[in-house]
Formats: sequence, C-alpha cells, structure tokens
Amino acid sequence: MAPADTGRVHVAPAHAGPADTRPVGTAPADEGHTDASPADTVAAVVRQWETVRPDLDTGPMEVIGRVNRCAALLQQAEDAPLRRAGLTRPEFDVLGTLRRTGHELTPSEIARETFSSGAAVTKRLKQLTERGLVERRGDTRDRRVAHVRLTDAGRDLVDGVLPDQLAYETGVLSGIGRERQRELAGLLGELLGQLEGRLRLPRT
Repeated sequence: MAPADTGRVHVAPAHAGPADTRPVGTAPADEGHTDASPADTVAAVVRQWETVRPDLDTGPMEVIGRVNRCAALLQQAEDAPLRRAGLTRPEFDVLGTLRRTGHELTPSEIARETFSSGAAVTKRLKQLTERGLVERRGDTRDRRVAHVRLTDAGRDLVDGVLPDQLAYETGVLSGIGRERQRELAGLLGELLGQLEGRLRLPRT
C-alpha cells in the first residue's frame, strides 16, 4: 500500500443519505465483493494485488488496510474544537483521562490510560502544567512519585470542549447511519479486544 498523504486533511461533515431499513448486518447483493465496495484507495490496491498474485487471499488486507487508512486520515484531519482551544489530541486525552476518572493519577497511570509512553506523558504534563490546566503534588511517602490533578481551569476547558468535539466527530461519521455505526463499533470492539489480548506492542 502507498503511504498516506502527508498533507493536512480537512474532514467535512457528510450529509446522511436515506435511512437504511435493512436489518443490522444484512448487506445488499454483492456488497461483500471488492468490485462492489466504495471506490476507496484500498480497493484499488487489492485489485492490483489480485492481478499480480491471484493465488493470495487478500481478504485480511481489505480489513487491516482500511483500518490503517481510516486511522491515518483521522490523525491528519483537523480536530477543529481542539485546535480552537489550543490543544493537541494527545493533550486532550490527558485532560480527558483526569476528568473522566475523577481523581488524581500518577504519570504512569496516565500513560496506561492513554496508551502512551512515560516520556510522552511527561512532555505533555509539562506543557499542560505551564498552561495552568493541571497541577502536581508530591507523594508524602515516596518523593519519586507525583500525583496529577486537573485545575479548575483544566476542568472547565474539558467540559467546554467535549460537547463541541463530540458534535464534530458526529459530523465526520454522518454519512453512516446510526445502526451501521453501532454495528461498526461492535466489530471494531471485537477486533480491538482480540488484539489487546494477543499482541504486546510498544506504546507510542
């Protein structure tokens, strides 16, 4: 597969089409075939491989390739509400973790919650502390351990940004009906659960 385009991608909300009245999981005729799939870049890649290596089963590529491509495009897309708040997605993940858990966390706990390395979390906490969004306090029993919590400003920022961010993400997914979104979420959850149970990959 060709590498993802490195240019900034703007994801415009799509207009939802007519409601899909088919039962969940029921596909129209031939939907499972590559030729009938939407004209995406992975479909073209699969067709090329099928031409030069017809002996190979490219089915896994149709799933993994699309997951990777969607992730790359979403990472490149501008999260408008976060950008307006002067936050990156990783920084917002740190703030959101502290907000949703509702209590202090150590940097190592934040790293586990956000699937990040300790070094990355340390850098993000430094930036957020300088902005007055989080604060640290030392552990009374172990001076090597720090406890991190949101400031009032950090809590207000998360509470103000989250509804706008969810509305933005709703717009990104608006071309897919709600029932299909739930089906997709279930399938991705099943895949993620299997991968988390089997793979031990380095955190970013």
